[in-house]
Amino acid sequence: MISANPILQPKKTFPKEVFLNGEWINSEKAFVSVFDRGFLLGDGIYEVTPFYDGKPFRLKDHLDRLQHCLNEIQIEFDAFSLQEIMLEAVSRSGFFQSDCAVYIQITRGVAPRTHFFPEQIQPTVLLYAFPAVLNGFENKQASVLVSEDLRWHRCDVKSISLMANIKANNQAHSLGLDENLLVRDGFFTEGSHTSVFFVKKHRIFTHPEGPHILSGITRKVILEMCREMDLELSEKALHINELKDVDEVFLTGTTTQILSVKSMLLNEKEIFNRPETGEITRQLQEAFLKLIRSLS
Repeated sequence: MISANPILQPKKTFPKEVFLNGEWINSEKAFVSVFDRGFLLGDGIYEVTPFYDGKPFRLKDHLDRLQHCLNEIQIEFDAFSLQEIMLEAVSRSGFFQSDCAVYIQITRGVAPRTHFFPEQIQPTVLLYAFPAVLNGFENKQASVLVSEDLRWHRCDVKSISLMANIKANNQAHSLGLDENLLVRDGFFTEGSHTSVFFVKKHRIFTHPEGPHILSGITRKVILEMCREMDLELSEKALHINELKDVDEVFLTGTTTQILSVKSMLLNEKEIFNRPETGEITRQLQEAFLKLIRSLS
């Protein structure tokens, strides 16, 4: 069995101020009803958007995904009405020249508890900015666990009901690992909070869009870069039995960005080991760095 130190992240702290239902409130005084359906039923959607040096990255894509998810679970709300408030959150929090991210959560709202959607209730809207370490990802590598994908069949909906993801990630964390890569019917889907890519014989593989993966914004950027760089790309799920032929593995995500995987553990046995970041992973990391440095 292998062991690794999880990639260090800043200590989690509460924001001093949040935007809740139309007003800015000291976080210690921000409360929702015990009958909010987010609290009772996990009935809501969330989104996280990165800001580099205070500048948003792919803001429209993140709001498009938020709107898509709201539409899928039939919460009537205009995601783009939050665009200026997101920028204000960054400014009010003092992150206008530093790396951070903005968290948004929208629940169906407050209503007597039912298993059907209540009518004519106002969504509960929460938004705040928080610091994020977004530099140096190209110098890190991850060690990951591999487990069965036990989540529901609508992983494309960014639901606040994350117990299956949390359980999977905690399993990896308890072993000193950074992430848990999930396998459904023998095929890799994604990580508990990341997208996953494989490089085999200079061709890049990743699970196609669909209900079994989240439509990752960073994943979308990687696909665009692959086409621009003329890298061979297949949006095709990789079977776990093909891992023996894989040369590189990397993870992507909003704050993960592009992270090389150095080892994979399944049933206490190491099934993948690459102590150095691969050539194609490195090319994509360099292209991504160039892209975020060009933000203006």
